[in-house]
Amino acid sequence: MIFARLIKKTLQSVCCCSALCLSAYASAAEHIAPPALSSIENSDIKRLLPNDEIKPILAGDTEFLSLYSEYMSREFRGIVLLIPDWNSTPTSNAGMSYLRKALTNLGYTTYAMTVPDIDWQASNMAVPAQAAAQSTKPAQNEAPTETAQNNSDDAATAAQEPHFVNAIDLVSDEVLSNYKTNLIMRYEALYQNAMSEPNNIVVIAQGTSAGVLLEYYANFPDSRIDAFISLSSYLPNTQRNKGLAQTSSLVPPALLDIYYANDNTDILMSLKNRQRWVNRNAKFDYRQRQLFGLRDAPEQHARLSKIIDGFLRRLF
Repeated sequence: MIFARLIKKTLQSVCCCSALCLSAYASAAEHIAPPALSSIENSDIKRLLPNDEIKPILAGDTEFLSLYSEYMSREFRGIVLLIPDWNSTPTSNAGMSYLRKALTNLGYTTYAMTVPDIDWQASNMAVPAQAAAQSTKPAQNEAPTETAQNNSDDAATAAQEPHFVNAIDLVSDEVLSNYKTNLIMRYEALYQNAMSEPNNIVVIAQGTSAGVLLEYYANFPDSRIDAFISLSSYLPNTQRNKGLAQTSSLVPPALLDIYYANDNTDILMSLKNRQRWVNRNAKFDYRQRQLFGLRDAPEQHARLSKIIDGFLRRLF
């Protein structure tokens, strides 16, 4: 009898545990996507920076934040638009945060904008379209049977021969184009806002943002700027980064190309090619400068502002 009671209690406890596990599994919370990086950055900016420096700007249906700093010298020299690298912020210590304040002492009013989020799924949008295009091909375009057999034999022969393929790009062309579209939309809204104070306009862009803006200005848009300063301009796509050397020689404004000695290999290997294209297209207002050391060091920030100030003083 004692063993029967123990067995009965054990079975009851096992049944209760099983019921609890099943109910917990049935009521498990669904996966909730993490908040976007831009929303986290915006909340940090609103919480940590003074309200008089924060200016919301509307680009289409999207609102983004810009940081406004008024000039603090005797003479007003112009307006500087600061665009950080993608996945970066205007408050980062990689140079943008320092320039946002240091340039005001030199006579410039600065606008530093936040960049859009990266849509890593943009490349998947082209796959259904390609599949639909292949399924709608007319039947009359099919090759004859003998030609298909010859092609299959040639393909088999080619498969046996040694061949080489290109490396897969770090970022697809679709993802980069999507980021460029969203960034240009924000940039044009920031530009129109800055044009309320008509004067010399300078654009300082960093990394991938600088690369897509160089592509944008190589097409001669309507927005006029007096100088373009790129910090480690680069596109994480092999073909587009290769064409960036030629693109840099086609932009209308004066161009200061600044790079760091510890930049990635793709940037350092393209510098000579940029100089070759500049000489070919006779862009006489192109300058290239190198900075040594860490980009977040205080001495580096001082050298960066000195180089920018010297370049701009030669222009206006």
